[in-house]
Amino acid sequence: MLDTQLTSSLSYNLFRADQVRENEAQAAADSGCDMFTLMQRAGDVVFKQCLELMPNSDTYLVLVGQGNNAGDGYIAAINAKLAGKQVHLCAVEPQRTLEGDAGTAQQRWLDSGGSIDGFEPALLEKADVVIDALLGTGINSYIRNEFADVIDAVNASATPVVSVDVPSGLDANTGQSLGRCVQADVTVTFVGIKPGLVTGAGKQSCGKLVYADLGIGKAFQALAKASATMLNIEHFKGMGPRDINSHKGTYGRLLCIGGNRGTAGAIRLASEAALRSGAGMVRVYTHESSVVQVSAGRPELMVTDYNLEDALAWATCVVIGPGLGQDEWAETVFETTMKHCQSKNKPVVIDADALNLLCKQSTAYTLSDSILTPHSGEAARLLGVSIDDVESDRFNYARQCSQRYHAVCVLKGAGTLIDNEKKTWVCRHGNPGMATAGSGDVLSGILGALLAQGVETDIAAKYGVVLHAKAGDDIAQLYGQRGMIASDLFDAVRALINH
Repeated sequence: MLDTQLTSSLSYNLFRADQVRENEAQAAADSGCDMFTLMQRAGDVVFKQCLELMPNSDTYLVLVGQGNNAGDGYIAAINAKLAGKQVHLCAVEPQRTLEGDAGTAQQRWLDSGGSIDGFEPALLEKADVVIDALLGTGINSYIRNEFADVIDAVNASATPVVSVDVPSGLDANTGQSLGRCVQADVTVTFVGIKPGLVTGAGKQSCGKLVYADLGIGKAFQALAKASATMLNIEHFKGMGPRDINSHKGTYGRLLCIGGNRGTAGAIRLASEAALRSGAGMVRVYTHESSVVQVSAGRPELMVTDYNLEDALAWATCVVIGPGLGQDEWAETVFETTMKHCQSKNKPVVIDADALNLLCKQSTAYTLSDSILTPHSGEAARLLGVSIDDVESDRFNYARQCSQRYHAVCVLKGAGTLIDNEKKTWVCRHGNPGMATAGSGDVLSGILGALLAQGVETDIAAKYGVVLHAKAGDDIAQLYGQRGMIASDLFDAVRALINH
């Protein structure tokens, strides 16, 4: 979940940590303030978030390191003390005198009657809330043991945590844990939202993400170019009303290919999702053993197990992969489909086992209007790297995937990424309840349906991902996350696409 305190487009843009560091002083000057004023504003916002998280809290534990992040922590501690809270402030090096603005904040804390102590794990049990100001965005190498020990103790405790700018130990650009990482309940990030906070493990570590521009947002945006953009459902106007004088052919002929022996459900989910997303006609090419299972109870689907060439010639676009398998039947079907789509310049969504077959012959095909939908395991195979590699730098590998295959890459997961070789977008919606069998098949069907209705490839990828994820959020809000199944999304997608 992302709360924003700014309604401008800046709240949807992502900026690397180095962009913030390099431009914030100039942005502050252009906005008529100095860096210490920013520090004061940051500390104020952090304290306010603590009050929102734990409104009746009396005891605060503030953990500080040695940089400007610590300075924000000192200001938050001063605010808490002035509000009558009992504040324990612990530093990794209690005797160290900080320099610059952080040093000014440290001295003000001491002047207010505060003390700086070493960390004791027992303090966690006494505290109602922890302010994590240990490590900021400047860290990009594995953290030292003295910090790791504190982070371990914080994570082992049940005390709520508010992190300053970034959870300590998290790489703000990639979302990778640098050996240890605080698991925050709330993270307040400043000036620009950092990419590592919104996808993969970084999204998990942040908890609720709160953005504060500290009054310099417009000036900063004028100086720095966004590295990626956040997407939510409000960014899309929807499909609009249909023309009165239209017919089923107006809205595309989609062919869904997959459903090998024993995996009929995958292609059934994809094809039914396509119908519910507005495709005019949907045909399914599947294994002979799957025909009855795919067509049962859904007569609107045209299902066949023979003459793939005719089915491909009929289609205006294709989805291939759900339940496809990787046996001889699958390889033959894949090769025929890819050759046809390449020669006819036909839009295609490539998912699941079709991705695994694609990585075996990546140089054989060049498709101009294709969408690849890998999870991290499939992306790892497509790029010849490990899953850990992909998860440690999702933005980088989404871009590599789109560039290698000259396709729009949808890298699925928490904070799904969409990359078209030039730009990257991040989906704000989605929840862990969607980690269920068939959810990805539904996404493929939605993407195929949008392509069938003539939506441009980039927009289809972005809108389809957001529709799918927001539908999951709507279902979770109604019934909860546990027990959500892929077909639950159909009605929610239909409602959203008509909104």
